[in-house]
Amino acid sequence: MTTQTFDVQGMTCGHCERAVTQAVKSVDPQADVKIDRASGRVDVTTAQPREALAKAITEEGYTVAA
Repeated sequence: MTTQTFDVQGMTCGHCERAVTQAVKSVDPQADVKIDRASGRVDVTTAQPREALAKAITEEGYTVAA
């Protein structure tokens, strides 16, 4: 498992954090998700590919910076 960092734009509240966490866990239920809402940083420890995680987050309505 590796830790991947995403720059996620649009998170403004606790509900946003839960939505992003649930999106990641829909791809990998075992993932460890740490969110710093102020900076938009999302650290995910997982074995899943980055593209699958980014897609799940964007499908939830958030922007993942390249």
